[in-house]
Amino acid sequence: MNVRQCPRTARFYETTERGLQCLLCPRGCVIPFDRTGVCGARRNAAGRLIAESYGQISSLALDPIEKKPLRHFYPGGMILSIGSYGCNLRCPFCQNYSISMGQPPVEFIPPEKIVRQAEELIPQGNIGVAFTYNEPFIAWEFMYDTAKLAHERGLVNVIVTNGYVSPEPLMELLPFIDAMNIDVKGFSDEFYAELGGTLAPVMATVEAAARHCHVELTTLILPDSASGPRNAYASVIEPLARWVAGIDEEIPLHLTRFYPRWQMSSTPPTDMDVIRALGRTAEKYLRHVHY
Repeated sequence: MNVRQCPRTARFYETTERGLQCLLCPRGCVIPFDRTGVCGARRNAAGRLIAESYGQISSLALDPIEKKPLRHFYPGGMILSIGSYGCNLRCPFCQNYSISMGQPPVEFIPPEKIVRQAEELIPQGNIGVAFTYNEPFIAWEFMYDTAKLAHERGLVNVIVTNGYVSPEPLMELLPFIDAMNIDVKGFSDEFYAELGGTLAPVMATVEAAARHCHVELTTLILPDSASGPRNAYASVIEPLARWVAGIDEEIPLHLTRFYPRWQMSSTPPTDMDVIRALGRTAEKYLRHVHY
């Protein structure tokens, strides 16, 4: 891994007797000396928390905006999409596990170069920068620096995220964010517990983001036959859709199909009839359901 020689000091942590407690996300990892938090990206280096993934880019591509997925934000546009490594949840069905759970090859690309490349791609339809592929909030400092600079240059910023972030870093970043797709993976603490999290912080992220920028939501529908976590029941999708409608019935909801991945590679894809039925259920409450 091509790690930068002088990594960036992280924000949002405090010193405790047991180590540095990271406050960036609700996990609140207490990180011993020379170890990282669960995300694999924030390290205790001699009593200083380091944003080790700052500028470490594993994936870069010019994507259609619909691929994020965003169907109601600059439709037909393209966006420079970048990712790094690491994640603060542990989804056994992760589609990008090679970068979110592994140590992929990376190249250090500073914010200035990312924004310059985004500007150079404007003739090809580029509208800005998308922070995506792995969980972007764990590289908060890099995302903040890049998004702020991109806004100053008249570009838009998009975040594709699991929404598992603490309120203070979220609110500090939101003034520079134009759109978010937030992955609401299920709608119960029982489901999120299997992923290493809880539901309430994700709900809080959706509610806060919806007040500040364009928001679309995604829920991956797992098959009933899955041996791991399940979320395909109408008893989950209906309260989810009802809650979203209470925020704004115009918020789009994407119900996406599970395909075999990572620790669920032997599980068959979700039956499309199940997804269609759940889509019709969600349409009772929301104006834009995509499935």
